[in-house]
Amino acid sequence: MSGHSKWHNIQAKKGKADAARGKLFTKIGRELAVAAKGNPNPATNSKLADISAKAKAANMPNDNIERSIKKAAGELGDKEFKELTYEGYGVGGSAVIISTLTDNINRTASEVRSTMSKFGGSLGTTGSVSYMFDNRGLIVVEKTMSEDEIMDLALEAGAEDVLTQEDVYEIYTEPAAFSQVRTFLEGKGLEFLQAEISMIPQNKITLDPAKLETFKKMLERLEENDDVQDVYHNVDMPEEDDEEE
Repeated sequence: MSGHSKWHNIQAKKGKADAARGKLFTKIGRELAVAAKGNPNPATNSKLADISAKAKAANMPNDNIERSIKKAAGELGDKEFKELTYEGYGVGGSAVIISTLTDNINRTASEVRSTMSKFGGSLGTTGSVSYMFDNRGLIVVEKTMSEDEIMDLALEAGAEDVLTQEDVYEIYTEPAAFSQVRTFLEGKGLEFLQAEISMIPQNKITLDPAKLETFKKMLERLEENDDVQDVYHNVDMPEEDDEEE
């Protein structure tokens, strides 16, 4: 899951082999378990409710969601997971933000640094690239109503903006308003293709074919890492490439 309008990648992952879907579900499952620790009730735990919506948007079965929440009290035990974010550069001056959830900081940092270095990138300091991104809630829905109708609904819910793409609407919110907007739209019967707080690049860059191929290999290797939850970047990904990922 990477870059702006990541729903293309999520849709592609839905169509992949069971192993790839399993990997995605495992990552979201860990997020669910960590969010549920201390309070496994989504009705009173807004973060857990938000991640449950993200899981449903990724077509994660309800049984998997419930099982992941139960892990919070069981399998996780005293294991302490930390949410850490790394920033850096890929080939061609591309900007990359890597969101991780780990029980071993040294292992994760070493593996992220090694992967980026192998594909011509490097880790930067905190704040080195994040200023190029906006932290926003993003909800993606299919075009089941008119632009005016979705705009009215989104604004009533408290969203900031709605962008119309070829076959979907992208609804943007302030991070603090995400839960409120999501809950309102769910109450109106909307189903989400994507629902999460994301890092949206302010501008994109275009890489030449060779560098783009290298960049895609780095993304793939990062996303294979069990500790990596999301990778955000500012590289323009041609749609046909998204479908291959």
